Amino acid sequence: MHGAMLRLLQTALLLVLMPAGVPAAELPRSGNLVFDRVIALVNSEFHDESALDRFNETAKKEIEDVGQALPPHASTARVDAAIDGALASLQASHNGRFKPDTIAYFELSDIFRFAIRNDLSRLFPPEGEVSYPGIGLVTRMIGDKRFVGDVYDGSPAAKAGVVMGDEILSVDGLPYREIASFQGKVGQSVDIRLRRKADVAPTNVKVAVERLRPLPTFEKAIENSIAVREHGGRKIGYVRFWTLSTRDGLDIVASELSDGRLSGVDGVVVDLRGRWGGGAADAAELFVGDTPSFRLIPRHGRATLANVRWRGPVVALIDEGTRSGLELFAYALRINGIPLVGKRTAGALLAGRAYILPDDSLLEIAVSDAVIDDDVRLEGNGITPDIPVDLPLAYAAGRDPQREAAVSEMLRLLADGNSDRIVMPGGPPLTP
Repeated sequence: MHGAMLRLLQTALLLVLMPAGVPAAELPRSGNLVFDRVIALVNSEFHDESALDRFNETAKKEIEDVGQALPPHASTARVDAAIDGALASLQASHNGRFKPDTIAYFELSDIFRFAIRNDLSRLFPPEGEVSYPGIGLVTRMIGDKRFVGDVYDGSPAAKAGVVMGDEILSVDGLPYREIASFQGKVGQSVDIRLRRKADVAPTNVKVAVERLRPLPTFEKAIENSIAVREHGGRKIGYVRFWTLSTRDGLDIVASELSDGRLSGVDGVVVDLRGRWGGGAADAAELFVGDTPSFRLIPRHGRATLANVRWRGPVVALIDEGTRSGLELFAYALRINGIPLVGKRTAGALLAGRAYILPDDSLLEIAVSDAVIDDDVRLEGNGITPDIPVDLPLAYAAGRDPQREAAVSEMLRLLADGNSDRIVMPGGPPLTP
């Protein structure tokens, strides 16, 4: 009786999620609740209907690869591979499945909190505040070795001296796991064994574990990234936009540009090598907008910033992590004549939406295309930097040649007096 009721509910769910005009019989069916939910959601929500035939054909092949429909209790690895294969066939960004053993799951859950609001209190009891145990870094595999890809500014890892390029060998004597390595250890410290250079002995670093709330963590990282350094008598400011999805990230930077740490600098290096995009489409106007700066001054109390515009020289950093809203930000800087330093951007500018699957994993689907002006698409193209600079990650020991190159370009602009912004006519070439 229970099995019959479950099948009935599954069938009803598929019918509800089906796009108009597509009979239920035409959708691939595996019998696995999670896989079938992904198939139904993509058919209902993915923005490009012309890709659905290819997607559904791939889904059918995934089912047939095992000789029969995926059973309800198929192995996790088999279901994961089938879903990943089907989503890859869409050949578009903003499509992916994220599981609760990854940092990305928690960060995207917070970014998409409105879309999944009905599930938040259940997934993150009691109040629905997204959080996870961690130390504030993300890693990347190179071959069979794991290296620190980024350390969030002001995080426990940053305070402990962990830097980009460190090879992580273990956490408390066990292999590193994004969430499991820190589960149940909030308020304690973990022993991270790492190697900073390929030919030196490993060292141990103690790092405090905190309960991290993703968007506040990013907001703190943006604020803590702000720095001013003097080079040859010139003051060069720096700020990193880890994401545009925080509530107050742009306001924090605007305040620092207006009357804070960045207000007296000669130029600003804007780092768009982000973790995620999101945010308002006009975010770049903080640096390139034409409207005047102004503040509201009450009879009593402090003045309130109402509109801040930085008019000084800007150089921006981009790389493969510059995606979505940050990619649009980079494009706006580019067409206003601001030099871009680093590597080509991700070519990932679509609008995504999140859905919670029956196993509580998170599915992101690209629900809208994104076109700049009349016909400029960054999706699949990306933006080529004006000054290409590699950043070898393995054993980088914290050295950042891309940032160094951006500072050098800023000093050149200041020395030449050639920092005027010239709006380029039309859409610039996005590829060489």
